[in-house]
Amino acid sequence: MTTRPPRLLDLFCGAGGAAMGYHRAGFEVVGVDLEPQPRYPFAFERADAMTFPLKGFDAVHASPPCQAYTALRTLHPDRIYVDLIGRTRNRLRRSGLPWVIENVPGAPLRDPVTLCGTEFSLNVVDGGVYWLARHRVFESDRPVPAASGCRCRGRAVMGVYGHGGGANPAPGKGRKARLSEARTLLGIGWMTGPELAQAVPPAYTEYIGRWLIRRTTV
Repeated sequence: MTTRPPRLLDLFCGAGGAAMGYHRAGFEVVGVDLEPQPRYPFAFERADAMTFPLKGFDAVHASPPCQAYTALRTLHPDRIYVDLIGRTRNRLRRSGLPWVIENVPGAPLRDPVTLCGTEFSLNVVDGGVYWLARHRVFESDRPVPAASGCRCRGRAVMGVYGHGGGANPAPGKGRKARLSEARTLLGIGWMTGPELAQAVPPAYTEYIGRWLIRRTTV
């Protein structure tokens, strides 16, 4: 007798970077987002992530909007950016399901683990080795195990931001990735530049997913 893979609900899913990692870890993934996501690689529902039913799923990943915690808040102090982390956490807690919330460093996550491209050998070679300069933090209802640790310090890095093209300098020793480089760095071949700028590298959620899936199958 065959058994179905555990189902994971991917809230605020964007174009599917996080989803691909969970798929590789063994989940059947369904994405939910208010905006159309024509390149999302799995089943997709256009809906409000804060009200979409959680019934029928074995685990939930959520990536609430991060703009309130990025440089945008200082670049545009007149704008009000939505903060949904607390509401998302409360909703997932009430569900009784295993859950993960992902966001950017500086977001008010509780006891998060930080993942970095250097932990997963995410790099490109262009007259030297450039490493992915992208840190993301993950909170769960149970502590997420740390990976091998960030090794960015002293290394040449590439940033993926904006529209994913050009060669503007990134912070530190490095530069901005061109579109083809960004796709290689993140391990994402199907996204546009703006989508890549927001994406979670699948390597990160594959790592999280291999830990999470054990909690849904025991």
